[in-house]
Amino acid sequence: SFYTRRCITEDPSWSLVTVPHLTELCLQHIAHNFQMNPILNCLLPEDQKKVVDRLSTSLPLTVTANIVSHEDYWKRCCMERWQVCDVSNYGDSWKRMFFERHLENILKFFIPNTTDPNQVLELIPLCKGYVRKLEIDQFLPPLRVDQEESNGLSDTEDDAELGEVYMHHYDLKDLIPDLPHLEELHLTYGVKSCGMNFEWSLFNFTDLDCSNLAAAVKMCRNLKVFKLTRSKVDDDKIKLLARNLQYHPCLLELDLSHNLIGDHGAQALGKLISHSRLETLDLCNNQICHLGAQALAQGLAESSTLTSLNLRLNFVEDKGGEAIGRALLTNSSLRSLHLGSNNLSEPTAAVFSQVLAQNTTLRSINFSCNHLRLDGGKKLLEGLANNKTLTEFDLRHAEVEQETDFLIHEIVWANREAVRRGSLQHPTTEPL
Repeated sequence: SFYTRRCITEDPSWSLVTVPHLTELCLQHIAHNFQMNPILNCLLPEDQKKVVDRLSTSLPLTVTANIVSHEDYWKRCCMERWQVCDVSNYGDSWKRMFFERHLENILKFFIPNTTDPNQVLELIPLCKGYVRKLEIDQFLPPLRVDQEESNGLSDTEDDAELGEVYMHHYDLKDLIPDLPHLEELHLTYGVKSCGMNFEWSLFNFTDLDCSNLAAAVKMCRNLKVFKLTRSKVDDDKIKLLARNLQYHPCLLELDLSHNLIGDHGAQALGKLISHSRLETLDLCNNQICHLGAQALAQGLAESSTLTSLNLRLNFVEDKGGEAIGRALLTNSSLRSLHLGSNNLSEPTAAVFSQVLAQNTTLRSINFSCNHLRLDGGKKLLEGLANNKTLTEFDLRHAEVEQETDFLIHEIVWANREAVRRGSLQHPTTEPL
């Protein structure tokens, strides 16, 4: 007789549970082959999420842009690419953040005549549904053909004149009209990190740049906020831009701070104020004197929409300050006015004493770093006696007597407290 021994070897860790379901295997296959066959919309919502969670962030945008709408995927794309990601600046949309910053990066490093324009053009159909704001803080000029010869040039502003011919930048009118949802545009024409290769011509906003930009902005019909700062924008250029913005249907905020705008440019902007729906105008740190301020005052007198005007760091002096004050005797829309560092003195304070007694719209005035002196301060205090609406009044370094300054700020503080109490009692009311 034969003795038969039977041995059964078992894996104690093995379980039927570890065998993937067929559904899981299918989803893995879809994710693995997504680039070749991007199946997503026909899946159940929970299955879509499982596929998207497995997708690589390196997939081409031509595949993912118009198919993947899951925010978790675009959050991964953003977090892997940029160290700082504040989604609250992008309407809490990670997809919008990705496409806005991706497009901005391409434009910041676009070199005319060198970079392939298709880099931008091919991106338009992918990103046009998501781009609402563009912040481009540098524009690179074309590479110089005579690069080696140019090394001997002095770093004077004469280089800017030599560079006018070839120092044009990316033409935004090739892009902006194709972004139907664009509402904000922030631009600075210059180079951020030029290092030892500094030349004045790198910071040249040319006539061609200006005419191209003016045409682009005019065609951007949904634009609400336009900022063109630190770009050496002079009178001729701002006149062209103002003409193109004059009857813009949506523009509410215009920031032209830190440029070279003088009286002629301010005259064009005065006309713009009176013929547009503009609410905010920032002209901080330009070269506007009393004639320009008088033109702006005329526009202010005719405007029913402007709520904020910033003329800090200009040269309007008393003739300009008085003109703006007289405009505020009739204007009933302006809520915030900044006239800091404009060499203002007692005559301006005298007019504003009358403004404070009559105007019931102004909430904030800034007279810092002027020469209002003792008499000017007393006149402002007299005007404030019955004012119930001013809640901010900056008189730092305005040479106002300390006691007068204290009494003024007591009145302003009381107004602010009254507004706060009113808003607590009526929370649905718009805050002042």
